[in-house]
Amino acid sequence: MRIGRIMSLVGVAIVCCFSIWRAGGNEPPNSKVWNFDKDKVGEVAQGLSSESGEWKVVADETAPSKGQVLAQLAKSDKEVFNVILAKDTKAKQMDISVKFKAVAGKEDQGGGVIWRAKDAKNYFLCGYNHLEDNLRVYKVVDGKRTILATFEIEHTEGWHSMRATMRDGWITIFYDDEARTYFFNDAFMDAGMVGLWTKGDAQTHFDDMVFIDYQ
Repeated sequence: MRIGRIMSLVGVAIVCCFSIWRAGGNEPPNSKVWNFDKDKVGEVAQGLSSESGEWKVVADETAPSKGQVLAQLAKSDKEVFNVILAKDTKAKQMDISVKFKAVAGKEDQGGGVIWRAKDAKNYFLCGYNHLEDNLRVYKVVDGKRTILATFEIEHTEGWHSMRATMRDGWITIFYDDEARTYFFNDAFMDAGMVGLWTKGDAQTHFDDMVFIDYQ
């Protein structure tokens, strides 16, 4: 019981420190923001590499930025992971967040964020599925997922936010700005890339992706 309480307090402290650092105007110099408004419609956003699926910038007046978004347009088979990576990012201590909106999908809907990616088949992943009303954290090794944590969250229409932070092996996950889980996993201890993800035929719009490298 005492160990559990200590770990909970440590988790809260780390979440608070990350949030203050992120929101207080003192972000480290190694940070990147993608709002896609200056990217060319119909093409992949600058600085991102489409690994699978069909990722293109499109106009969306409902977006938080009131302009353009990055869309995953492919209707892939249900076992396909649609992945886009920011290949010039490489971090161990990091913070990745994005706003997203489910647009379509009969087998899957929604999407999520990727971090500490070695490549398009090895990474940590947090994803929300609107059809199943669940938020899940995975490790993906050689393209195969293993669930690390899962939460039932009733879906609502429109835009939502997702955020993952990692310090050494400690992972904290936020959904709509609420901390949902905090735990340790050492599957990928080396620095890696960040990116975005959907599954199968999930067509999703993404906006305001923010990456911070805490080094």
